[in-house]
Amino acid sequence: MKIGLIYYSGTGNTRIVAESLKEKLESKGHTAVIDEITIEGSTPAQAGKFELTHIPDPCSYDAVIFGAPVQAFNLNPVMKAYLEKLPAMDNLKAAVFITKQLPLLWTGGTGSVAQVKSALEARGAKVIGTEIVVWSGKKREQSIRQCLESIGNLFNG
Repeated sequence: MKIGLIYYSGTGNTRIVAESLKEKLESKGHTAVIDEITIEGSTPAQAGKFELTHIPDPCSYDAVIFGAPVQAFNLNPVMKAYLEKLPAMDNLKAAVFITKQLPLLWTGGTGSVAQVKSALEARGAKVIGTEIVVWSGKKREQSIRQCLESIGNLFNG
């Protein structure tokens, strides 16, 4: 299965998870493709102060994993802008992972997952799994492993 890993990473944390997922998926025999959303403009990204320079097409894959960070307790504005440009994705299997600093999931994690999931489902995608990776603290590696296991095992067949 050809799986696209479409993500935006402001600090590199989301990129690390996407690259680790790529390795996990390839070890299971899939073709995994990193497809990063890129911007031109201010960093950290602020709504209205950047332009999307690479808008990945999710329909060029058999399945897609979307990744984005939380920024100021909300979904990163780059991912918000990208989601507005998504085409119809008739029953395309999708998964979502969100990276964040603060350990409490209500500090942007659950809301960000809900926003991405809602946008994907509105365009016809079938969201089959979600994860939140908490980047700070002693449990970071455990949080990453959980994401890799959970999302990495969704595409077995």
